[in-house]
Amino acid sequence: MLETIVAVTLSAPDLGATERAYATQLGYTVVERAEVSRSLAAGWGARAMKGRDYVLMQPASGANVYLRIVDADEPPATYAPLRTFGWNANEILVEDPVELAPLLKEPFRIIGAPRPLDFNPKIIAMQVTGPAGEVDYFTRIPPTGSVFDLGSAKSFVDRTFIVVAGGPDIDASRAFYRDVLKMPVTEPSGTTIQVLQDAYGLARDTSTPIAIVRFPSSFLIELDQYPPAAVQRPVRRGHLPPGLAMVSFAVKSFEGTRLPWKVKPAARPEAPYHGRRAGVLAGPSGELIELIETGASP
Repeated sequence: MLETIVAVTLSAPDLGATERAYATQLGYTVVERAEVSRSLAAGWGARAMKGRDYVLMQPASGANVYLRIVDADEPPATYAPLRTFGWNANEILVEDPVELAPLLKEPFRIIGAPRPLDFNPKIIAMQVTGPAGEVDYFTRIPPTGSVFDLGSAKSFVDRTFIVVAGGPDIDASRAFYRDVLKMPVTEPSGTTIQVLQDAYGLARDTSTPIAIVRFPSSFLIELDQYPPAAVQRPVRRGHLPPGLAMVSFAVKSFEGTRLPWKVKPAARPEAPYHGRRAGVLAGPSGELIELIETGASP
C-alpha cells in the first residue's frame, strides 16, 4: 500500500533554531511557511496545535521528500531520544558522512561517528541528535546501489530514505505493516546498534531484533524491538508527539481499503497535500502514520 515517504514531521520547541540548523548546515530550503489551521490540526488528531507556525523544507537535490517542522512546547521531562516507542530516527542519504561530520555544530550532536556497516563496508553511516530532540542517521550508499534499490545521494545532503520505528514487540509491528498496510516485511534478525546500546547502557555485543518493511524502491521502514527499559512516548493531550512526531506516506488510493483510522481522510489544501485526501493511523508502537492519497485528482 505504501509507495513513498512524503514527509517527516518534527515537533520543535524552537522552530527558528531548528529551521536554521537544517538550512545552514544541511542545505534544506523552505518551500512553504504557514500556520496550522483548525482543520489541519484536527486532521492530525492534534487540536492543540491550532495556530502554531510551521515550515515545510526540501533537500538541495529537489527531491519531493520533505521535512515539516512544527512549533511545539518543550517536551515532557520524561522524553529522551531513543528511549521511547514510536518513530525514533530519520535516515537521510548523504554523499559523505566523513566529510559532513566536522561541519556539524550545535544544535546537532554526533552520537555515532561515521563508520562502515558490518554487513556492507561500502555503506558508511553516522548518527546525530538534532535540535528538536530527533535522531538523524546520515548514510552514504555508493552509486553501485544497495540490495533494496535505495538509490544514492544527489546532493551533499539529500532526502529521507528510511524511517525507524522502535517498539516493544517486533512481531506485532511486523503484523501491522504486513496485514494492515499490505507491505512485504522481512523476518526478524539480530544486529548490534551502537546508539541504542549507548542510550540504554547495554553491552557492546547486545543484539537488537530488527525487521525491514520493503517498498518498491528508494525507501524502507526499519522496525526495531527496543530494550525492556523503553517506555511509551509522553504526549500532551491534543499535541503532536515530541521529537520525530509523524511520518507521511503516499498511497495510490483509499478505495476498497479498511483501515483503523485515528483521523479519517479528508481533502487538504496545504502542501504537500495539494488538494488530495489525507488521514492518520496510529501504529502498534504509537507511531503516527499519515497516508496521502496520490492517485486521486486534486
